[in-house]
Order: sequence, then structure tokens, then C-alpha cells
Amino acid sequence: MELYTRFLIGNRNRYSGVELSKVSGIPDMAHDAVNRFLAGTKRTPAQLWQYARSMVRRETGYLVCDDTLLDKRYSRKNELAKKQYSGNEHGLINGICLVNLLWTDGEEYVPVDYRIYRKEDDGLTKNDHFRNMLDTAEKRGLAPEYVLTDSWYSGVGNLKAVTRKDWHFICMLKSNRLVSVEKGSYLPIADLPLADRQVSRVWLKEFGPVLVCKLVATNGDIAYLATDDLMKTDYDTLSDHFSHRWMIEEFHRGIKQTTGIERCESVRAASQRTHIFSAFVALVRLERQRLKSGISWYEQKAVISRLATANYLASA
Repeated sequence: MELYTRFLIGNRNRYSGVELSKVSGIPDMAHDAVNRFLAGTKRTPAQLWQYARSMVRRETGYLVCDDTLLDKRYSRKNELAKKQYSGNEHGLINGICLVNLLWTDGEEYVPVDYRIYRKEDDGLTKNDHFRNMLDTAEKRGLAPEYVLTDSWYSGVGNLKAVTRKDWHFICMLKSNRLVSVEKGSYLPIADLPLADRQVSRVWLKEFGPVLVCKLVATNGDIAYLATDDLMKTDYDTLSDHFSHRWMIEEFHRGIKQTTGIERCESVRAASQRTHIFSAFVALVRLERQRLKSGISWYEQKAVISRLATANYLASA
């Protein structure tokens, strides 16, 4: 596992067993040995915690949930991939969907849990995975200041799952979510007369009292935020807390660009699972080094290839 994780960090574009066998420095190492490692090594999302827990301050910070799609459009026989919607492509592509839980204090990017979404295998929806990861986080002693989600994970069942733990949430709401200034008379939140930077107390249908506000982007796009923390009546405070949700987007971009998480060439489900786990561990190592040295994930990768280039030029 150590060798493979370091290989994911050190490599830039070829993540195959053949490539590892060529650069490992182990005499007579066969690429089949790498394939056997990937297929025969069982790693589960629960084991990620042993790599991440020392970086997490359990009594504070934020838990951020979102999903991302690993692009497998050219791997038609991949046992984990299937046609599903990609936000980046704005359409269906063949891929592996990961539901991820990130801990952050506003500075750190620490993946603490993830799930591979395949309802046909385990019968679980993305929302089921979300709630299961929250349960696991609670058992590990995490007590975040807020759970942050986009509108996909803001269903009533999810919001109640957060509050049952005596945690608070800040989430986005779709424009058609029904609210009422007075319980019993509902209208879509988009029809609520919310002034810019105004925080209003409303009744969210089937949930209860929440504070809501409208965010207007510079391009005119409108989003709606809601929180069950009825003490956070200041717009700037509410939006500042929610701004940390964006860190999971940066995490998704980073893990794809620095660990080759999408680049495993094996079509076997077991191999893909081992590779995905190893990529998460690789990102944790990059993040630990970033916090220690101040060097970004991308620059850490660049330093490795830069050294190889310099050595090549010196020997030419």
C-alpha cells in the first residue's frame, strides 16, 4: 500500500501496473504483481479514518458532503462504472460516483469518509450514504459546528438526521422548496419576498422553523440558504459559514488532478476500489505536507517532475 500510494503521488500521467513495475526499483517486479495487489487487497472507506483522524479536531470545524463522478467514458466494461449525470459535462457519461465527506476548519482539507454509489449492489441511495456517514462521524466523536450541503442533500430526511444529533446545518434549497411565514400556508421559496441580504424566519414544510436568505451572484444567479440555527440572524455570518462548502469542490478537483483517481486501467471492481482508497490516502499525505510546508498539492507534484527533468538535462 505504501509503495502504491507513493507511486500515485509521484506519477503524473501513467498510473498503470506496467509503469509502477518500471519505476519501483524492485528487481524483476512484474506488472502482474501490481494487478494482484489491486485485486486482492481489500480496503474499505472505514479504514481511511486511521490516516485522517490525527488531522481532525473533532469538537469543531465543518462537515461538508457532496458527490463527484470519476470519468470512465472510455472504460465500457468497468464493473463499477455506469451511465450517470455529470455536472461538469452537463449530461450522462460512464463513470463511478463517489459520495464524499470532508472535514475542514476553513484551512484544512481532510477527507474523513466516502462511499461508492452503486444502488444496484447495496440498495443504498446517495442520501442513505450521506446519513450513514453522519452516523459514523458521530460514533467517532465528531461534533461539527455545521454540516454544509448543496440542495441535493437538503431533503427533510437528511436535515432531520443532522438535528437528531444536536448538530446544526446550513444548506442550499431548491427554488421550489415550500416554506411558510406562518405554518400551514406554503409557497415556493422563490416566491418569498426576500430582500437582498435579508435573513427571515420561515417554516420549512415537513421540517419546522429555519432561517433563510437569498444569495445573488455577480452573474445574477440566485441561491437560497437555510439553517436550523435560529441564532444566526446575520446575513454575513451565515454566508461566511456556508462559503466553506466550496472547499469540497476544490478537494474534488485536487484529488482528480494529483492522485490519478480516475486513471486506474483495471475493469475489475476490486481493483478499482483499492485504487480509489489509495488515491484518498495519497491526498491525505499531500495535505499533511501542505500544512507542514505551505507547499500546495500541485507544487509538490511539480517538484518531483522538475527534479527528474533537471537530472535529465544535466546528464544530456
